[in-house]
Amino acid sequence: MDKHSKIYVAGHRGLVGSAILRALEKHGYTNLVTRTSQELDLRDQHRTAEFFAQEKPQYVFLAAAKVGGIQANNTYRAEFLYENLMIQNNVIHQAHINGVKKLLFLGSSCIYPKLAPQPLKEDSLLTGPLEPTNEPYAIAKIAGIKMCDAYRSQYNSNFISAMPTNMYGPNDNYDLNNSHVLPALLRKFHEAKEQNLPNVTVWGTGKPLREFLHSDDLAEACIFLMQNYDDFGHVNVGVGEDISIKDLALLVKKIVGYEGDLVWDTSKPDGTPRKLMDVTKINNLGWKAKIGLEEGIRDVYEKKFKN
Repeated sequence: MDKHSKIYVAGHRGLVGSAILRALEKHGYTNLVTRTSQELDLRDQHRTAEFFAQEKPQYVFLAAAKVGGIQANNTYRAEFLYENLMIQNNVIHQAHINGVKKLLFLGSSCIYPKLAPQPLKEDSLLTGPLEPTNEPYAIAKIAGIKMCDAYRSQYNSNFISAMPTNMYGPNDNYDLNNSHVLPALLRKFHEAKEQNLPNVTVWGTGKPLREFLHSDDLAEACIFLMQNYDDFGHVNVGVGEDISIKDLALLVKKIVGYEGDLVWDTSKPDGTPRKLMDVTKINNLGWKAKIGLEEGIRDVYEKKFKN
C-alpha cells in the first residue's frame, strides 16, 4: 500500500471508519475513496457490484456495519444479523471479483464465547456459547472472519480480519437508546451537570470489567496490519488492560466535573462479566496502543461537549 494506492474506506462516517480516514490522510495517502450510506447502500448487492466495477479500489478497509450497545443489539436482533451479513458478504465478494489486493475486515470482541478464559485469545473463537444479548451481531462478525479465511484458502485472496475491543473516540454515537457504555456515560454526566441534577442512574451493578481503545489507536493498528499482516485468522486489537464499569463511571464523573451521586439500576443487564483482549499477537507483530484512558476520554469530552 503506497501513498497513491486507491483505498476504499467503507463506513467512513462512523467511529472507526472516520478514524481510519483521518489516519490515512495524516500518513499522506491521497487516493481515498468514500461513499455515504445514502450514496451507496452496501446491503444492496447490485449497487455494491456496480461501485466496485467502476472504482476498482486496490485496498479496502471494511468498517461499515450496523452497531449499537446492549439494548440495540437485543432489540433489533434480526436487523443486526441480516444487515451486517449483507454488508460484509457484498463487500468481501466484490473485493474478490474485482481483484482487490488486500482487504481488512473489522469485527468486535463480542465474537468470543460469553465465558471464554480471560484475557480473550484468538484461538477461543467458537469454543462455547455466545453472550445472548448480542449473539446475532457476533454471529455475523464470525461469518465475516470465516469468509475472509475461505476466500484466502480457495482463491488466495489477501483478506485479513481485526477484532477490536470496546471503542470510543470522535464521531461516536451518543444516543442513549443505542450507544455503548462510555459515550452514554459521558452524555449522562454532562447533561446532569448542565441541568444540576442530584444523581445519575447507571445500568447494572458496576461490576463488569471492560477494556477501552481509542479509535485513533485502532486506526493506526489497522494501517499497521494492512502493511504487516498476511495470514489466516483474526488479530485482536486492544490495550490489554480493563476497568470496572463502576470505576469508569467515577472516572467520567471526575472528567466531566459532576458533583452529584451515582445510582445503580441493578434491574438492567450487566452483559458479559469481563471482556479483556489478549493482545500478545499484535504486540509481537510490533504494534501497541499509545493513548491512555483518562487522556483519551478527556480529549473526546472536550471535543464533543466543550466546543
